[in-house]
Amino acid sequence: MLGPLRAALGRDTDRPAVLGTTRTGRPVVRATRGHLHDLTEGYARALHHRGLRAGDTLGVAVIPGPAALALMLAAHRLGLRTAILDPSAGPDVLLARLRLASPALIVADGAAQALASWAAPLARRAQLALPPLGDLAPVATLGRRWPGSAPALEIPSGGTPPPVYDGDGDAVVVFTSGTTSSPRAVVHSRAGLDAGMRAVTELVRPDADAPVAGGTFFVLAPALAAGAPVAMPAGRPRTLARQLARLHPQATYLTPPELRAALDAGARFTGRVYSGSAPVSATLLSRVRRAGATEAWGVYALTEVFPAAAVESREKLGFTGDGDLLGAPLPGVCARRAADGVLELRAPQMCHRYLGLAPHDWVSTGDVATLDAGRVVLSGRAKDMILRAAENIYPGLYEPSLHVPGVALALIVGVPAPDQDETVAALIELEPGASEAAVRAALRGPLSRMGEARPDHLIFAAVPVSGRSRKPDRAAASDVAARMVATGRAR
Repeated sequence: MLGPLRAALGRDTDRPAVLGTTRTGRPVVRATRGHLHDLTEGYARALHHRGLRAGDTLGVAVIPGPAALALMLAAHRLGLRTAILDPSAGPDVLLARLRLASPALIVADGAAQALASWAAPLARRAQLALPPLGDLAPVATLGRRWPGSAPALEIPSGGTPPPVYDGDGDAVVVFTSGTTSSPRAVVHSRAGLDAGMRAVTELVRPDADAPVAGGTFFVLAPALAAGAPVAMPAGRPRTLARQLARLHPQATYLTPPELRAALDAGARFTGRVYSGSAPVSATLLSRVRRAGATEAWGVYALTEVFPAAAVESREKLGFTGDGDLLGAPLPGVCARRAADGVLELRAPQMCHRYLGLAPHDWVSTGDVATLDAGRVVLSGRAKDMILRAAENIYPGLYEPSLHVPGVALALIVGVPAPDQDETVAALIELEPGASEAAVRAALRGPLSRMGEARPDHLIFAAVPVSGRSRKPDRAAASDVAARMVATGRAR
């Protein structure tokens, strides 16, 4: 898909490609299709001029936007392997990850380089940090240079364009859970990346007549390939609400925390809305439908398999079984249960391997799940299992039932107890304006049906989140629950 996309950007060059927004929500054109095409070709010449060739690794630390997209397309054009730098991982972990990937060049914007140098003290307060980038590989600056930035990624003028790489091979390295001693790097091949974007295209069904709202590469590329402009969602919920009201997108992709914040700010939706990267409850999808969306989808995806399954709000709301209905596997995705109940997947869009290890046959998701008439039903993460009085409790089996009206987030976590045992706590975050008494009353039924898994403690507090997608942080939630139990604030 990316090859035809690059060619398509060279046509209809004056049409908007990437949209931003003002504080009032008014759309502004950040890049036309022609501008993206010229940037891509220019960056390809620049990287080739720096000596990078097919198979080399390019480290990227650039804020998402037109320049980052063009850089990714340029790297793909040359057959490079792109390694994504995530400043939220911490400098020690990131240093270990990049030593594993061995980039030939790192392209970073001024902000990323500041995180690794003079702005590091401020960055650490925001839980962002990078190691000194120059210790890893030569560095080139993309865009505006800040004090102390490396030399710019110069685009040479004239000359013959570098050849287009047309084979398979590694396309992107995305780092996921791991430590400084054993970093885990997910490697997607060019064929797998293409299959993933085609799967997104079939799910989202973009057309050229209206914008798509979303900021990830897997949203940007399929929409642009279909001819649709893409709007980068505003970061502030109120601005995002105004942006959606002016934009009327045909499709919108937001993470669950972004959706909740937008809804709390009064956002109205049009067309189809998709959410993933963290658990998506039926209650949240129903709120999105009531806010105007014609369809509201929960998407099950992993770093290793993107996307894997999807479910629309009405089907999810109608599910009465135990666990969290994730929906039917998408076309081409095969699902099975291992002997320990963990879900395994095989798909054209699955990653090729973990860097340094053998290619995958099946990908283990780490999720305990069942298959109900071909649909995947999540019971919980294997690593999140709670052991209470020799009883195994999988939180994901029961958490969906706790999302009664007025509940924004609900987690079931273990609280350490003597003799390596655990007690069970339900951490409940209320929606703005919701009544704790009303929610307690609404939870009586779901709690009574949990049987032996019923929590020992019911705690009303904000659920901690972490990472770029603002996923619920179970370890931090367990710490919150333990403190409240110890101080007698849990009931």
